[in-house]
Amino acid sequence: MQYMLMCYFDEKGWAEIPGADRARIMDAYGEWTQAIVRSGHFRASAKLQPTSVATTVRERNGKRVTTDGPFAETKEQLGGTHMIECKDLDEALAIAARIPTLRFGGVVEVRPVEFTS
Repeated sequence: MQYMLMCYFDEKGWAEIPGADRARIMDAYGEWTQAIVRSGHFRASAKLQPTSVATTVRERNGKRVTTDGPFAETKEQLGGTHMIECKDLDEALAIAARIPTLRFGGVVEVRPVEFTS
């Protein structure tokens, strides 16, 4: 079963962490990624650019409407995703629990992936 790990973090809070500490967190993230590659769980990862460069697309009255940034005003923003292969949800949760940003206020949503034909 494949699971998508969606990693959220407060972008303003991230910017307030000293640069050396952010570098250590990202180094730990690299180690975490290499560990799931070695274990065979890794399928794909993507780090997203900040929400300040995002564009949201909607449809209103049959017409496309685009706006800058995400629609929802939330404290945490989606910062990246990891696709993993696991035997079950418990294994996926154990892998997600090791993501380094959790210790600094990050949030990880774990969701099964449903492939359509």
